[in-house]
Amino acid sequence: MIQANEALIEAACAGSEQALSHLLIVCQPDLKRFARRTCSTSEDAEDAVQIALWQLYKKVGTLRTVAAFSGWLFRIVERECYRLFRRTYTESISERFDDAVERLTDDELCIDLARSIAELPQAYRIVFILRDIEGWTTPEAAEKLGLSPEAVKSRLHRARAAVRDNLSRSGYRQSSTALYTNAESDD
Repeated sequence: MIQANEALIEAACAGSEQALSHLLIVCQPDLKRFARRTCSTSEDAEDAVQIALWQLYKKVGTLRTVAAFSGWLFRIVERECYRLFRRTYTESISERFDDAVERLTDDELCIDLARSIAELPQAYRIVFILRDIEGWTTPEAAEKLGLSPEAVKSRLHRARAAVRDNLSRSGYRQSSTALYTNAESDD
């Protein structure tokens, strides 16, 4: 619960700059305490509090009831903590994926991938090339090949499975985040 009195909140909502300045100071310790418990790092907690105070400054006049004030501010901090955590987590996964891909030599993977595509039956190979390499949409590929969209999807699914199986037989294995070679995954 924020330790601000109702009169101060009402005055800030009414547009009093002095009341708003005082309200920003009064709310800060409670928001910091809540953010430290909610955010994953102290830096994220500081950022979340700053965002909440900025939102308070910009939108305090839109508040309909004084009773909603604390919940509104705490919800801003909570959402911001979650957003910052999600951003950090996504960046971490992206870095790990980039590191794993760098371990593969581009030339080896390109050669194995090209070989896998070349070994596909022509009906599958052409759909795979149009959709996954040239970036055509399913309806575009279907029209070009004189097939139904369902047939294109089916052939594409089979082509991808065949390429994946072929790469797997060549020594690559798929994990949840990247493609690793067997030799490198043993390190």
